[in-house]
Amino acid sequence: MGACDFVVVVRGKNAKDAFSKAVQEARYMNGHGGYTGTIAEKGEFVMVGTTATEADAYTRSQELLGANDSRISDKWGPAGCITIVDGSTKDGTTLYLFFGWASS
Repeated sequence: MGACDFVVVVRGKNAKDAFSKAVQEARYMNGHGGYTGTIAEKGEFVMVGTTATEADAYTRSQELLGANDSRISDKWGPAGCITIVDGSTKDGTTLYLFFGWASS
């Protein structure tokens, strides 16, 4: 079995809430059978930074994936999470970018 990289942006009350939403959505879209190559395969995440914009978060995620950063390089390990500061809204939610490698 191999691995695929994934990147997903989701809004939540906090990072844990956003992660849960992202995993649930991926499981709905890709099934529960495993080896989807999506965030559905992840059980946890690690915070790796904060950026001002979604574009900056995407760029940073690609840099970390390309560098094979040990925090997110294991397809069985945690996803990376970047908080997007400009993604905060009046309803108290924040935008988060989750990324990493997942079994496929």
